[in-house]
Amino acid sequence: MSEPLVFMMGEFEALFPTDRMYAKNHMWARRKNPKSEIRNPKLKTWRFGFAAYAVRLLQDVYFLDWNIDPNTALTEGQEIGAIESSKAESSLYSPLTGQLTVLNDTLMHDPSGINVDKYGAGWLFEMQGTGENLLSADEYVQHLEAVWEVTQKTIKGQLNK
Repeated sequence: MSEPLVFMMGEFEALFPTDRMYAKNHMWARRKNPKSEIRNPKLKTWRFGFAAYAVRLLQDVYFLDWNIDPNTALTEGQEIGAIESSKAESSLYSPLTGQLTVLNDTLMHDPSGINVDKYGAGWLFEMQGTGENLLSADEYVQHLEAVWEVTQKTIKGQLNK
């Protein structure tokens, strides 16, 4: 595996492995290779989790709730759940159009896995879809660079000043 890309969030490094794709809603996506793709190669299965950028902004996640169930058809941007942390409360949205297939039930009992192993056991869900709007690690870091100034102002409560 190649070295991850680094994005500096002030004095903190956010690392982004290059072996996966990323969504603009700050989730990583790693492609799986299930047998179902043989029947429909355009339909891919993806495992999603929070990218380091989101985990850093959220900090300690202590509550995760889904308002969807497996085998639910989703559209990109559809609200799918909520998350609470020491820094924020936020709705969660589908990173692509497709069908949700699996939720990581372990996180429902202990969402701290998101903080401890964001690119491994802290994965959120799996879904099937084309993934056509996902970004490479390079494209995602470019996206972060483009929105970082606004993000800092939002964090500091200066957006309307």
